[in-house]
Amino acid sequence: MENRIRELRKAMGMSQDDLAKACSVSRQTINAIENDKYDPSLALAFQLAAVLGITVDALFAWPGKQ
Repeated sequence: MENRIRELRKAMGMSQDDLAKACSVSRQTINAIENDKYDPSLALAFQLAAVLGITVDALFAWPGKQ
């Protein structure tokens, strides 16, 4: 599953640590999600989407799907 977390986070001027604190997770968790090493729980996906101002379905996409 591909995601737009890094792109949106950087556009908002947030560091991985900023986003991690806003979602009550570690910076390592954000790094792993951004690098497709870890799929977040549904609750965390909604939290990430809310902080980044986007819907969950727009934040995550299956490879090859637009």
